[in-house]
Order: sequence, then structure tokens, then C-alpha cells
Amino acid sequence: MQSAADLIADTYALGAGPWTMTPVTRGALGQIWKLTGNGTSWAVKELIFGGSEEQFRYEIALRDATEGLGISAPRLLPNRDGTHVSQLDGSAVKLYDWVTGTQADPTDPDILSWCGRTLALLHRAGRGATGTPNVWYEECPRDTDWTELHKEVRRAGMPWADELGRFIDTTAPELARYVSPSDPGDLVVSHLDMQPQNVLVGPAGPTLLDWDNAGPIAADRELARVLYAWAGGNDFTAGSARRLVRAYVDAGGRATVRSPDAFSMLFATDLNFVKVQAEGAIDPDATTAQREFASGKVVDTLASLPDPAAVSRLTEAVEGEW
Repeated sequence: MQSAADLIADTYALGAGPWTMTPVTRGALGQIWKLTGNGTSWAVKELIFGGSEEQFRYEIALRDATEGLGISAPRLLPNRDGTHVSQLDGSAVKLYDWVTGTQADPTDPDILSWCGRTLALLHRAGRGATGTPNVWYEECPRDTDWTELHKEVRRAGMPWADELGRFIDTTAPELARYVSPSDPGDLVVSHLDMQPQNVLVGPAGPTLLDWDNAGPIAADRELARVLYAWAGGNDFTAGSARRLVRAYVDAGGRATVRSPDAFSMLFATDLNFVKVQAEGAIDPDATTAQREFASGKVVDTLASLPDPAAVSRLTEAVEGEW
């Protein structure tokens, strides 16, 4: 019987092998495996919730558009059929170059400058988008959605049920006030998940990973979310925020962050993430490992939600950089 490693190697015409595949890390969307053989290594992303070529069309197009801009990123390889998403034994997989390095340090001034410059290059490459942003970034759960979810979580006896209830009564409606659709005249196609954990720094410099979420968004909303993530979140460092913004502006970035409304994407993604992970934690059709992963994500996210007051201070900290 053909092993999973051999099947993937054959699908992507990597050679005879022998091939081995070892698990590396698990993210919200997929399991990463290291495929090794013939003196080479590749990164296999197994998509937990499935996927299709159409679903990742923005990732494919944006990678092509940015190749000549000096943004280091792993190649997304096509299979024998010329497509980038392969359906193998019931799983959807993608194959990338294997990248080595250490996770980016968001307190490193040079890394902050790289981040701002890279985001500006992405926005320049993705300018003039005409698509519709995914609802994940534009909408958030309604009160009735939260009420029903809380009932199911309590019924399942989850240890964080009371904490979720407090979040639903207080923080959720406060964050939801800032969530609104993007201005269709300000859209770019961009990465949409540019966080420190998605950047590895090797001998040749930083490499940007995890382009799966690429798609259209208002440029100021992605800038605001990146600024929050890289400057330190609620306990941000003003100097770090200003350095990132200066690099963004100097590289031709045109978006600005002038009010908490620009953080709509940040608030929407966190609200939606809590809901999806809470649902996953009580899903009877999920594996035990999947439910445990989702449960841990709920606890972690509830403990690190953005604070609108901190976001307002962050906006003021970069006010003079535009």
C-alpha cells in the first residue's frame, strides 16, 4: 500500500524517494508536515477543513504578483496536473518549499522596519482589488448566535462556559460596535495574516509564511491589525508602532490609521475566532485532538482580546506619522 509520503511525492513528481513525513505544527487551518527524501525537504499543509483551487486563488495570484518585489516567501508548488491544491485520500493538501529559521522578534527594530516595508509592497502589488472581502473580516456573530452557542457550551459542560458568558455579556458587544463593511473604493488584495508567528528569520533574512488567507480588504484595516500585532497588542510600545508606520509610509504605503474604526478587521476576526473555536470544542463529529485544540484556543483568545481603549491610545501614538 502506498504511504502518504510516497503518494504526495508522486502527486508532485518529486522523485522515487524513499520519502518520510513527520508532523511539525498544527494551526487553526491546517497541520504542517515535513516531507523529506532525496536530500530535500518540503512543507506539506494538510487542510483541516478541506479546500479547493478556487478557494486559494488570491494566494496564488498574490504570490505571483509579489515575486519580483523582494518579498521572501516559500513557493506554492503545482502538482502534476498544474493545480496547487491536491485531493488525496480524503484530505486536501498543498506543498511548499521548506523554510528554516527562528520566529521573528517583534521587538527587533530591523524586523519592524521589514514588516512595515513588506506590508506597503503587498498593498502596492494588490492595489485596485474589485472582489468582496470575506465575511470573516467584515461581520461578526449576532447576539442570538452567541446566546445559542452559550447554551450549547454549558450543556456540554465546558470548564470555560462561565468565562464565555461574561465575554458575551460585556466584551463581545463592545467590540462588535466597531465592525463594519470595508469601503469598496479602498480595497487591496493582501496577505491578511501577517503576524510574528508567520515570519521566520533565516540567514538571508525574514520569510513570510501562511498566505492561505490572502484576499481583498480595506488597506487601512490590515495596516491597523498588523500594527496592533507587531507593536505589542494592548501593552504596545509606541516606539515600535511608529517605526513600523514610518517604514510603511516610506515604502509607498498609502493607508492610514486614524480612529478605532480602522481596527474593524482586528475585532471581527477575534470575535469570529472565539465562536468558531467554541463550536469546534463541542463538535461531536470532531476528533478528541481537534476538540482539545479548539478548547485551548478559546481559553487563549478570551485571555488576550483587544481592548478598544488600548487601540485608541495606539491610534494616538502614530498620529504624527502620516
